[in-house]
This record gives sequence, C-alpha cells and structure tokens, in this order.
Amino acid sequence: MSGPETPSQTVGPYLSIGLSWDEGPLVVPDDAPGAVWLRGEIRDGGGEVVQDALVETWQAGPDGEFHAPGFRGFGRCPTDDDGRYAIRTVKPGAVAGHAPRIDVTVFARGLLHRVMTRVYFADEPSANAADPVLAAVPAERRATLVAERTEDGYRFDITLQGPDETVFFAV
Repeated sequence: MSGPETPSQTVGPYLSIGLSWDEGPLVVPDDAPGAVWLRGEIRDGGGEVVQDALVETWQAGPDGEFHAPGFRGFGRCPTDDDGRYAIRTVKPGAVAGHAPRIDVTVFARGLLHRVMTRVYFADEPSANAADPVLAAVPAERRATLVAERTEDGYRFDITLQGPDETVFFAV
C-alpha cells in the first residue's frame, strides 16, 4: 500500500525534552588526563542565539581510536538561555589520514533535519592542511570549522544561516 508522503515537520521547539541527561555533556570525568571543554553558542540566520537547540558530539579518543574501552566518545548538550553549550571531553587523536576532529550534529527549531559539521583545532595547522575533507571546503569558509583555543579548552560557535554560516555536510 502506498499513499502520498506526509509533509516534513521541523525539528523542535521542544526537541531537547527527554533527550538530554545530566551526564550528557560530560564525555570524560573532570579529572581525566587532557580533559578540555568544547564551548560555543548557536546563532540563527538573524544573529539571534538559539535557546532550545541540542548539540551532539562524537569523536575518537586521544589515540585516534573509536570505541576505546572506558571512553564513551559521545556527548549531548542542550543550549541554555544564552544559546550556549559546553561538552567536557578530551582532544581526539588523528584518525587514519584525517586531522583530529570532533563530529557535531545540531538539532534546532526551524530545521527540517539535523545539520552536521566538524570541529577542527586551530593548534593543529599541519594536520588541518593535510585533511582531505577540510581541503575540499573553500578556503574562505574553512574558518567556520576551526575551534579556537581558550583558557580551559576550545571555542566553537555555530551559525545556522547567513553570510557567516558554518559549513555543514550532507551525510
């Protein structure tokens, strides 16, 4: 039996209810060697913060291995009233010819589907220059994928639309 498709629904505005948990943003314990915070904020096309988005991250461990025993590698954090998120993790190692990176998904109101991007690290210029995915991004847009070093980790802001839109990938 077939029939017409139902129209797509946007994600949200209550998408994070039931999808977050207290330990979600804490990929590693605070005393884990090399623990850092990945912090940022989500903005919409008008430059307004998005207060009800949900950020998911997944990554390899510091040795570049996925599924390492004792390392969850997955984080999830809703944005707060200021559109901010924070994931406590460790900086990943390089994975088979790719620069160290964290994969990120954003769910937010107004989106028909989640959007996916990558976080590269500003303190990895040689690895970033050799990364085939980052090299495929137009040079003028690469900066939207690079997290800057901060006092306690890295900052990676995400813009959903507009001239400063973060590069998103079709998966």
